[in-house]
Amino acid sequence: MYNSIKTFSFLFGYLPVAAVNLKKFKAQKAGMGKAEYDALIHSEPQKWAAGIMKRTKSTVEIGGLENLPEGPVLFISNHEGNFDIPVLLSSIPKPFGFISKKEVKKLPIIPHYMEEMNCVFLDRTDRRSSFKSIEDSIEKLKNGHSILIFPEGTRSKGEGIGDFKSGFMRIAKDAGVPIVPIAIHGTSAIMEQNNNKIRPAQVSVRVLEPIGAELIKETDAKTLIPLIRSKVEQTVAEIESKKTGLP
Repeated sequence: MYNSIKTFSFLFGYLPVAAVNLKKFKAQKAGMGKAEYDALIHSEPQKWAAGIMKRTKSTVEIGGLENLPEGPVLFISNHEGNFDIPVLLSSIPKPFGFISKKEVKKLPIIPHYMEEMNCVFLDRTDRRSSFKSIEDSIEKLKNGHSILIFPEGTRSKGEGIGDFKSGFMRIAKDAGVPIVPIAIHGTSAIMEQNNNKIRPAQVSVRVLEPIGAELIKETDAKTLIPLIRSKVEQTVAEIESKKTGLP
């Protein structure tokens, strides 16, 4: 319970500071390049996310950062729990936006940052919103911004990786950008596996080798989607076996 109070107190207590900094950042935007401004905006959510993870008393170890290419990419990650975003924001140095449910817009300050981060908002109850989120993601990638997608569409809560929905392939193909798969393990142990009480956990993140834009363009989605999912699933299994000591 103590970890939960500390974590949520920081989550919302930091928002007034974030609001002041956002105003400063936006005032500097006109005199900055696109990549420079993305890095500036990313710095505040990165600090916020790192502060959240610190208060859960969890450890986060990341491997494969050498696989991050220059330029815009479509990150694809499995989705264990609500702490996936704070973990990835705090551990991946490359700025990115992400697709989020529209309910987040009701929160104070946070959606204003997300708009500057080039996040895309999705109404899961509206089929037209799904198509628009795909088009919006393609446009942001074409404009030089990286995007993160959880192709399972929902949290697995640590109970195995679900099917990958195909929309991300159209996004990458139409935008002409590489896909960078990410495997994440342990975030569901922070909250989802504890009746939503926050407890410390060991979290591991692996950035896998990118799949080039040319290969994406030339390869059928029905072939590539299972291949990407398999790589993520295999990496998650390897991380788990190392933690448990089982072969």
